[in-house]
Amino acid sequence: MSTSTSTRTRTGTSTVRAAVLPAVGAPLEIIDVELPEPGPGQVRVRLAAAGVCHSDLSLSNGTMRLPVPAVLGHEGAGTVVSVGEGVTHVAPGDGVVLNWAPSCGSCHPCSLGEVWLCADALTGAAAVHARTADGTELHPGLNVAAFAEETVVAAKCVLPVPDGVPLTDAALLGCAVLTGWGAVHHSAKVREGETVAVFGVGGVGLATLQAARIAGASAIVAVDVSPEKEELARAAGATAYVVASDTTAREIRKLTGGHGVDVAVECVGRAATIRTAWDSTRRGGRTTVVGIGGKDQQVTFNALELFHWGRTLSGCVYGNSDPARDLPVLASHIRAGRLDLSALVTEHIPLEGIPGAFTNMLAGRGGRALVVFPDQPA
Repeated sequence: MSTSTSTRTRTGTSTVRAAVLPAVGAPLEIIDVELPEPGPGQVRVRLAAAGVCHSDLSLSNGTMRLPVPAVLGHEGAGTVVSVGEGVTHVAPGDGVVLNWAPSCGSCHPCSLGEVWLCADALTGAAAVHARTADGTELHPGLNVAAFAEETVVAAKCVLPVPDGVPLTDAALLGCAVLTGWGAVHHSAKVREGETVAVFGVGGVGLATLQAARIAGASAIVAVDVSPEKEELARAAGATAYVVASDTTAREIRKLTGGHGVDVAVECVGRAATIRTAWDSTRRGGRTTVVGIGGKDQQVTFNALELFHWGRTLSGCVYGNSDPARDLPVLASHIRAGRLDLSALVTEHIPLEGIPGAFTNMLAGRGGRALVVFPDQPA
C-alpha cells in the first residue's frame, strides 16, 4: 500500500488508492483514482479505517444492485481534510463516522420518524464520485466509498466521532454496531431476562451478541456453521454455542426448557437460516431478519402454523437505527466498558487485503476484517 494518502494531479483533483468494482461479478481492483475536491455541501475525509461488510460482497456479486463501476466500502471513519461551501457541523481536523444511509427528512418514512427507511437514502450512489486515469466515471458504492485512502461525501454522510471512541474503532459504528444494536434494541426490543438466539457470528452477529448481553438477556445462544467461532461468540456474550445443522432448532428448544427462545436474530440472509430462526423461537416470540438475502432465497410458511405459533417475523434495515440518536448511546456503553468494538475485529488488513477478506467471508471464517490506513491517528 502506498504510504502517501493522496497526490495532487490536475487542478481540483488528487490521486488516491481505492478498491474499485469494475462490474458486477468482476474481481475487485486496487487502483489509483482521481478524486475531486469537495463542492458545496460536501466533505473530504481521510480514512483511518474501514470495515469489510457482507453488504460490500452483496454489491460485488449482484445481490444488491447499485450503479457500477464503483468504489466500494460503506463502514468507515476518518479525519476531515476540507469542507465545501455551506458545511458548518464539521471542520478540518474533526474525526467523523461515515453514515452510508443518510435520511432526507422529508419523504414519507422520514415524516413517520422511520429514517432508516428513507426513500432517498441511496440516491447519492448514482452520482459520479471519482474517475480512473483513463477518465472512466466511478460511483460511490453505498454513498460513501470508504475503501479508499480519501473520499468526498455529502455533508449529511458524516457524523462527529463521539468523545472517548478511538478513531479506528469508530469505523465499526458505521454499520455493524448500529445494525446489531438496533436489531436487539429497536427491532426485537429485547427485554431484561428474555432469551435470545443469534444466527451468524460475523461482525454484525458479534455486535448483536454484545447488544443482547447489554440488554440483560438471561440466555444467549450463538449459532454458526463454524465450530472455530465459539470462543469469539462467548467473549461477546453467548452463554451457549450451537454448530448449525439440521437439528439446530431442536437443540435451541432443548436449551430453553423445550419452549424456544423469546427472540431470534438472523444475521445471514439465507432462506434455510431464516426458517431455522423462526423454528427456534417460542410460541409468541419474535424473529428479526438482519441478513440481506437474494431474490432466489424463498422462505415458506403455511397458514396454520402462522396462526398456531403466533410468532412475529420482521425485517430490519440498518438496525432500524437513527445514527444521530444512537451514536451517543453507543458511545456511553463504549466509555463504560460494556461495549467492546475491538472484539468484533479478527483481522487488520491493507486495502490490498479486501479480496482475501471477501474469500474468508464466503468461507465463514473470522469476524470483522478492518482495513487500517497508514499514518492515521488511532
